[in-house]
Parts: sequence; structure tokens; C-alpha cells
Amino acid sequence: MRILGVDPGLRTTGFGVLDQQGSALRYVASGTISTQGLASQALPDRIHALFDGLAEVVQRYQPDSAAIEIVFVNVNPQSTLLLGQARGALISALVHAQLPVAEYTALQMKQAVAGYGRADKMQIREMVRRLLDLPGLPGPDAADALGLAITHAHAGAAMARIAKAQGIGAGAGYKAGRSH
Repeated sequence: MRILGVDPGLRTTGFGVLDQQGSALRYVASGTISTQGLASQALPDRIHALFDGLAEVVQRYQPDSAAIEIVFVNVNPQSTLLLGQARGALISALVHAQLPVAEYTALQMKQAVAGYGRADKMQIREMVRRLLDLPGLPGPDAADALGLAITHAHAGAAMARIAKAQGIGAGAGYKAGRSH
């Protein structure tokens, strides 16, 4: 199974692709989609660039499923609102490509990757490097996206089994992560 992880951001969105075969994970690709170099910094133009950029990643790597970070309200409500709009565009691109989309919090990703829900960016980058046997540290946005893909590789199957056992659909939501 090929999994695409997405770390949403209005300026920089990270993506990470890995293959899962049983419990083995293999790095495929990672990078960022940036809206910083656009001629126009208008929100619709940035949303369009994110949608198209992620659609291109999906087309290129042909993932079987996707995982994206759930965004919570932070100190600045305006920033949260803008990030939510970017996240919506990214989810739309994934759904448009007919991919199943799972959602995980940053805390869940940090626990799955580093074993500690308050791990900092550098700890996540180092653990992703180790878990995927990378020659160097991935960038912070790509590392978070790869961390989300790793989280889904470990938690996604368990969540599906729980949903099936409880007789609920995969989209019903589960407190350890949501799948749609």
C-alpha cells in the first residue's frame, strides 16, 4: 500500500509518500508545495496553487490512501481560519482523486513517531530519518508529512478493524483519528 501524508500550510504544505508492505515501511518521496513565490498572494490564488500542487503529487505517486493533520485553533484566530481554508483545499484535492483520507492530530503523530506527544520538530525529523532509514534529515514540513504517513501505516488498519467490529462505517470518526 502506498500512503501519502500531508502537513497542511497556507505558505508551505509538506508531503511525504511511503510504501507499506506488512510492517515494513519504505520511503518513496517527500517535499513541499509552496505558495510563497506566487505573483499574487491573494487567498484564492494560493488555494488554487495548493490544490493543483497536491493533485500533481497524487498523479505522480499514485497513492492508495492519504493522511492529513487535523488543525486546532491556535493563538491567532485569523491564522487558524486561513489554515483551515488551505486544509479544505488539500482535502478536496485528495477526495477529488478518490482517495480515502484519514485525519490525525499533531499529538497522535508525535506519539506514533517519537513515542512522546510533546516531541519537538527536531525530534520528529530525527525519528522519521531513523524509521525510514534516510541518509539525511528531511525538512520540517516534509518530516511532519512523512510522520503522518507513518502514523497512518500503523494506526489506519487498526482503526478500520475497530470500525468494522463496532459495525460503524470508516467515516464515523474514532477518537484516535478520523477516516473518511
